[in-house]
Amino acid sequence: MTTHPPATRTPETHRHAGRRAVLSPSSGLWVVTAAFTTLMAFGTVPTPLWPLYQVRDHFGPTSVTIAFAAMVAGAAVTFPTLGHLSDHIGRRKVVVPALVLGIVAAVVMSVWPSLAGLITGRFLTGVGVGLMAPTATAYIADLYRAAHPDRPGSADPGLISTAANLGGLALGPLVAGALAEWVPFPLATSYVVIAVIMGIAGLLVMLSPETVTSHATKETRPVRFALRPGNRATFGAAAVVGFFAFALMGLFSSLGAIIVRGELDIASQFTIGLIPFTAFAASAVAQLVLGRLPLPKQLVTGTVLFPVGLALTALSLYQPALWLALVAAGLSGSGAGLLFKGSVTQSAIAAVPASRAGVLAVFFVIAYLGMGLPSVAFSLLIQHIPLKATMIGFAAVLSVGTLVAVITAVRTNRKP
Repeated sequence: MTTHPPATRTPETHRHAGRRAVLSPSSGLWVVTAAFTTLMAFGTVPTPLWPLYQVRDHFGPTSVTIAFAAMVAGAAVTFPTLGHLSDHIGRRKVVVPALVLGIVAAVVMSVWPSLAGLITGRFLTGVGVGLMAPTATAYIADLYRAAHPDRPGSADPGLISTAANLGGLALGPLVAGALAEWVPFPLATSYVVIAVIMGIAGLLVMLSPETVTSHATKETRPVRFALRPGNRATFGAAAVVGFFAFALMGLFSSLGAIIVRGELDIASQFTIGLIPFTAFAASAVAQLVLGRLPLPKQLVTGTVLFPVGLALTALSLYQPALWLALVAAGLSGSGAGLLFKGSVTQSAIAAVPASRAGVLAVFFVIAYLGMGLPSVAFSLLIQHIPLKATMIGFAAVLSVGTLVAVITAVRTNRKP
């Protein structure tokens, strides 16, 4: 998941903004990266725990999916309303509260053992993610420019943000699965551990240089949604691609663990966490390795990998095998990652430069709805239609919809 591009900062602004900082811009860069990774990991910590909630609280698939989707709702509300707050009040003043929200959410989910508690905690998590993702992306770019003024135009900040974002989403289920497998009180321990790490990260962020000055905030223009002439179809196609790419990630994050436990007959929480970890990690690796390909090649490659991975995911229900499920997760995650990166790039190209952040905010709202709505629909369908048939239909709809959207995106991208 890529986020809003930052406002321009000059070296003079960095020096002025960082006078009271204890850490250097270089150290601050890695502190912010760690904070970003930690909060994103918290977003997927419950993924391998959903089967345990099913046993303890007798949750059905729909209850689990609604609890998961609460985070999506929180993020979708926050992206367009508060996602650019740091341009006005400063980066630290947004990153630290985002971590505090994560800590509060962790406490709520560990001490309030009910569906209402989960929904509340997950919504707070989504608000924190909505604040953190655009702000941390901008903060990383600012700090990188301050630490490396001799590298203008470097792609490194984008790669660091991608690694923090998707790497965090991948680490969440892996760490939570390990803690649930080998540490007592699995439905509380993971939240307590991640809350402590977020607290440490928040303290370190407070020691990092600020990169937004009062002078800079006075020059910030209101965010608007404005597309270049003739780019409405381009943006629409890109948003649809993002919607479908995140639909797969939403399924892995919500019902993936339950499906794995039920269909593959796997009881190990650590092994269950490997499936979503593989999907998110493959998405991050694909973006880092193939993200420099020309935009059409990114989209085409993703369009090939995506349906193959979905088909193998459906096949793994008929031929239950952990290796097949992992391969399916890796291929579909890689395809989704490339599709998502390409669609973000396409959206940025379609935007009027002064409105790029506003356009991307709308794009992310649509993408996050893709993470939540299809999963809720899937959970409702499997109450009336066999799981295997539902998965085949889900794979077919996502594959065909993505193909049509990518064809539209590539064609509009070729227009002068």
